[in-house]
This record gives sequence, structure tokens and C-alpha cells, in this order.
Amino acid sequence: MDALTSTLLGWLCVGVTMLFGVTLFYAAKKSPAEKANLLVWRLLPTLLGLLCVAMLGTGGGLVVFCTMCLIAVYLGSRALLPVGDKAVLITGSDTGIGHALAKYLDDLGFVVFAGVLNKDGPGAEELRRTCSQRLSLLQLDITSISQVKEAYLKVSEKVQNTGLWGVVNNAGILGFPADGELMPMSTYRQCMEVNFFGAVELSKTFLPLLRKSQGRLVNVSSMAGGIPLPRYAAYGASKAALSMFSGVMRQELSKWGVKVAAIHPSGFRTGIQGTADLWAKQEKELIENLPADTRQDYGEDYLLELKSYLLQMPVYCDADLSPVLGAILHALLAKRPHGLYTPGKGAYMPLCIFCYFPLWFYDFFISKMLSPKSVPRALRTSEAESKDL
Repeated sequence: MDALTSTLLGWLCVGVTMLFGVTLFYAAKKSPAEKANLLVWRLLPTLLGLLCVAMLGTGGGLVVFCTMCLIAVYLGSRALLPVGDKAVLITGSDTGIGHALAKYLDDLGFVVFAGVLNKDGPGAEELRRTCSQRLSLLQLDITSISQVKEAYLKVSEKVQNTGLWGVVNNAGILGFPADGELMPMSTYRQCMEVNFFGAVELSKTFLPLLRKSQGRLVNVSSMAGGIPLPRYAAYGASKAALSMFSGVMRQELSKWGVKVAAIHPSGFRTGIQGTADLWAKQEKELIENLPADTRQDYGEDYLLELKSYLLQMPVYCDADLSPVLGAILHALLAKRPHGLYTPGKGAYMPLCIFCYFPLWFYDFFISKMLSPKSVPRALRTSEAESKDL
């Protein structure tokens, strides 16, 4: 190794050491427990790394030093804060992820405020029956400003000076999955109203309590909020808006000590697709709002296949919600939570393809993965005519 290379590696080692030193200097303002933790995970690897540099030389020592730093960072990110008396508000706790999360956090000892659409419904009744006395049920339609304000008053009265540690914006609706051209504008508006505007309204209302506790804001978005997926134009657009809101709030709230995370789960069986009665209503609304020429081009059989697709969705979804619950818990308690979580099989791979590959490759990949069984009537006719020619 020539002198120049050795000098450059030496300065790189010094730079990394100084970075760790700045972290330790910043820790001087923290509590004694946090200081001790940082001393273990920052100072010890630094000293051992410098010892390796002295014993193995600049090149080999630097490799060992950087490896130890990465291990320290990884182990530090896995460290969780104690639950203690931390209070968390969860929206959409009637069913699905919100319902399971309310039970999960209650079992761990959190003070849970479970917001439900129907305080007398089966989901709320099950939470009353199975959870501890720490859990409080809140009548909370996040599209109702009056209910959001009433929930704020009840929560702030209970948490008083300690503040609210976490808000999990989980409530959401799917709408009727269909081609973007076919979906009525009411579906777009409903998705935005619940999945985006409702979450923003709730976040803005409860942020004073989060700032007081320097707590966490966790927004449950979707894989469809990070990548374009056919038949999810309304749902995906609303979740993408929520994901962007999460990113901006993560930057803006960092100065207050509030940490923000977005959760992008893959397909899980949560019941978000609704009931058979709801499907029939949405299907009727979709068909009635179609112009005659659009209905003619797509064909009745294509429209009927949309409902078949909706019925088959749960078959391809994972019934085990533990990856999502684990991701939300980490976002709530990790000393250094991630800005984005992608729990579930297949959630990360399409995102990587979308971000790092050409768009034509991503579109080809998605077309093969989510290829519809039927083709619009006009395209079938055109294809048949071209074959005859």
C-alpha cells in the first residue's frame, strides 16, 4: 500500500471517529440511562476499532473498525424503550390491523385508546371483553371533526401532563377495486376523505400531546401507496398522499423530538374489502355511473369479473398480522425507528424494482404478477379482427 492510500485511509478513520465523537457529545444533554447506552454502543466500538487500526495497520484496522460501527448501529436500532405507562391512540380498531393492534399493545402494558366507528359494534364489544381496564374505547369517525375533537378532550383529560406517546393512523377504506376509468368520482373522494384527510385532521389535532411527550406518529399506508398497482387508482392515490404527508412530517417534527413512520404492508387479510352488501352497492354505483360507450367498450363480463377479483382477494392475503404488529411496535418504541416499514411477503421487492429499474420493466413485472383474467370487449374484438387480417 503506497503512502497516499495509507494517508487517505487514515484520514477516513479519523473522520468516522469524529462522527462518533459528535454523537457522544450530543448525548451529554440526554438522561443518564441514555448516556450509558450511547457510551456502550458508540464509545466501546470506537476504542476497539482504533485498537484494531494500531494492531492491524490502517487498511485492515479500518475494515474491522467500520464493520464494528455498522454492527453497533444495527444493534442500537433494535433496542426498544420500556413500555412503562405509555399511552397510544389507534384509529380503526373495529376490525383488522387496528383491532389486532389494540389487543397486542394492551397485552404489552400500553394504555390504549381504541378509536372505533361503532362503539356498540361487535369489534368494540370484543375489545371490552378481552382487554384490560387500561384500554378505553372512543367513538371516533375520523371524518367527523366533532368526534375527533371530542376524542382529543377525552384523551387529554386522561393523559394530563404526561402527554400522549403515540398516534397510529390505521383507519382506512379500500373502495371497489376497478380500472381508474371505471371508478366513480365518489370512490376517489371517499378514499381521500378517510385515508388522507381524516388522518391529517387527527394528526393535527393530537400533535400538541405528541410534542409534549416527544412521542411517535405512525401512519399505516399501503404497498399501493408506494408503487402503482392496477385497479387501485383511488386507494393508491390516497395512500400515496398519506405516505408523502408522513415524510414531510418526519422532517418537520424532528426538531420537536417527535418521530414519524409510515407502514407499507403487503397483502394481509384485514377485512378492509368490506362485506357482500357493500360490494353489491359499490358495484351498482359503478355500473350506473358508466357512460354507455365506456360500458360497451369494457363489456358486461369484464365488469362482472371485477367482483370476482374482489371475492378472491382474501385467498392471496396473509392471515398472520404479526409482521405488521411488530413493525408498528418498533416504530412506537425503537430508539431509532425507521422512516418506512414494509412488513409482509413481497412488500419490499416491487418497491425496489419500481425505484431502481426502468419503468417499462416494472410495468412488465406487475402485468405478469397481477394479470387480469378477462380483457375488455373492445380489445378482444380488435385482436380478433387483426388475426383475421
